[in-house]
Amino acid sequence: MSDPNSVHPVDEKLPLGKLIILGLQHVLVMYAGAVAVPLILGGAMKMPKDQIAVLINADMFACGIATLVQAIGFWKFGIRLPVMMGVTFASVGPMLAMGTNPDLGLLGIYGAVIGAGIFGIFAAPLISRMLPLFPAVVTGTIITVIGISLMRVGINWAAGSPNPNAPNYGDPLHLGVALLVLVVILGIVRYAKGFFANIAVLIGIVAGFLVSLAFGKVSFAGLDEAKWLDFVYPFQFGMPIFDPIAILTMCLVMIVVMIESTGMFLALGEITERKVTREDLTRGLRTDGLGTLIGGIFNTFPYTSFSQNVGLVGVTGIRSRWVCAAGGVILLLFGLFPKMAHVVASVPQFVLGGAGIVMFGMVAATGIKILTSVDFVKQKANPYVIAISIGFGMIPLVADKFFQFMPAALSPLLHSGILLASISAVALNLYFNGIKAPEEAAREAAAGAAHAEAG
Repeated sequence: MSDPNSVHPVDEKLPLGKLIILGLQHVLVMYAGAVAVPLILGGAMKMPKDQIAVLINADMFACGIATLVQAIGFWKFGIRLPVMMGVTFASVGPMLAMGTNPDLGLLGIYGAVIGAGIFGIFAAPLISRMLPLFPAVVTGTIITVIGISLMRVGINWAAGSPNPNAPNYGDPLHLGVALLVLVVILGIVRYAKGFFANIAVLIGIVAGFLVSLAFGKVSFAGLDEAKWLDFVYPFQFGMPIFDPIAILTMCLVMIVVMIESTGMFLALGEITERKVTREDLTRGLRTDGLGTLIGGIFNTFPYTSFSQNVGLVGVTGIRSRWVCAAGGVILLLFGLFPKMAHVVASVPQFVLGGAGIVMFGMVAATGIKILTSVDFVKQKANPYVIAISIGFGMIPLVADKFFQFMPAALSPLLHSGILLASISAVALNLYFNGIKAPEEAAREAAAGAAHAEAG
């Protein structure tokens, strides 16, 4: 029997030195994804370099605030799990359309983001009521698809670019460094103990960075021009434009984000062995809305819980939410001290590739572990739920033009493999198995968790 006075690993407060190093590890993992959206939008809108720098600083600052709220918790906000927040890629398509529209532009984007953030805060309790629709067969399938979907990110990182048509995509040096990072991580996981085992990913990234530096593949261009200190303040580009159609479009994106976040939170609950209740889910989803609202006010974009970092929790075994809180402080400082952020930005993507393959594979492994608790004897249709849902989740990964003739307004829905898999799994489970009473669902979930833990 566990000690009632013992602290759950999620709530464990580690020494400051360890918190900083482990928090930095989380930041390194998510940094490339965190700054990608402002870089993409700034480039597409032909913004000057100094304004794009403002977007990145604002992004880091808002990332830090949203992460602190999500990990630590404040009033009715924050799931209080090891979560890192970042700008969602689901919003890129609609925001590009708004940003290149002369009647909307950047200020129209911010108006839509603010509106979607407010919508997300109030819609969170409604989305969280869907928790009974997520038994083990649905949850395990969704989490597996999350891991598989992220694998594309890790593989492209290892090749050196998210664009397969890039000139140096798949350069042998890129692949070699990514493999080195992977081998270093596996070696540390196998032979190291204690704190060194917990920072295996960070050590692997540092090793890859040093090798890249020796081969002249690390660029510090722009470091001299970056400011030591730069403040972020609300409405830096002007007052937002509130366009009803743009707001409605971004609210659709917000629904996509919240459904994807539901899968992330359930995955984290499994990895950290802390049950995610409906109230927990409401607080977490409400923070997605709050983070998005903060983003619109502080000159940045919609926020979501970053799935990259879910895999890192599984790899390191460190479940403390205070590690992510430390990561939030580091992100906030990056927003205020651009030179610091610029040094981290100099880590080549292919260095992150080897780490990404490990971490994202761990997310998929968590989903598979959950599926081992599913009843395939009495509920003989469960293989159909899993098989078809994974198939739907693969569509955007293997055939990006599959839905090219569908309405553009549906793009956020149809180009999210996680969302397609979620809708398919929920619908098929309802069709074959129906919906269980809350008490029965709770008993099944407890039995599944015990089975997975024993396995």
